[in-house]
Amino acid sequence: MQFTKAVRKKAKLRLALTGPSGSGKTYGALMIAQGLGGKIAVIDTEHGSASLYSNLCEFDTLELTAPYSPERYIQAIKAAEAAGYETLIIDSTTHEWSGSGGCLEINEQTAQAKFRGNTWSAWNETTPRHRKFIDAMLQSSMHIIATGRSKTETSQEDAGNGKKKVVKLGMKTEQRDGFEYEFTVVLDIVHAGHYAVASKDRTNLYGDEPFKISPQTGLDLAAWLESGEEPSAPWYEELLLTLEGCESPEELKAAWDAAKKAANERGDKTAYDAMKSAMEAAAAAIKEAMNAAPTA
Repeated sequence: MQFTKAVRKKAKLRLALTGPSGSGKTYGALMIAQGLGGKIAVIDTEHGSASLYSNLCEFDTLELTAPYSPERYIQAIKAAEAAGYETLIIDSTTHEWSGSGGCLEINEQTAQAKFRGNTWSAWNETTPRHRKFIDAMLQSSMHIIATGRSKTETSQEDAGNGKKKVVKLGMKTEQRDGFEYEFTVVLDIVHAGHYAVASKDRTNLYGDEPFKISPQTGLDLAAWLESGEEPSAPWYEELLLTLEGCESPEELKAAWDAAKKAANERGDKTAYDAMKSAMEAAAAAIKEAMNAAPTA
């Protein structure tokens, strides 16, 4: 083990946009993506709503339908990476949690099938699947902008004279508790004028005052992201390149065996996960190429 001087390095954006339905999350995400520059992809779970903004900027969409399992989101993220997009908008992450076939439904089904209805025990299987979705976003080579629906959270409090009153506690994102901790910036959008307020900001670009999202927001974020030092290449970079360059199942198996052994010897889970993702992407590309090859 060795401590080194803390230095902020160049990074990819990890930003969450939360707000009630109709608050302008998709619009805001596209504005930021436009400012970031480069090719934009949108995973659209909102029945094609992103395409309504096709006049704002050029982007490609993948309309993701139920079941909204973590694995299907991960597959879509990997597809965007393989296609060379610079920015991916996930609109929205709420479906992965509470949508049809999402984690809440998965957990209920698992509880009934394996744990005699005990949903608490079922989370031992559901949580790792959700965590892999989070990791796919955090480890992505793209800028990630994730939207999430929020709703008003309330509680009943004593109003005196034996009466109760409903008190608004604020807005809560329809995702797993702590979801917002995974992001560098979290912008909460309110209905009134589509203004955004930063509820989390590690960039120190935003204060407490509401502001309207525009392409300049993306430009400011891009400048901050690029102002850090160049990150050092990971020790497993050559292994990644080898995996990505494989052209046959046999070649890929040998490369993956070597990569897996190296990661296990170091006990490096981050490297293992990154190389596994590269292996899976290469396997999919090889399979596609073999299916497209003409038969004799």
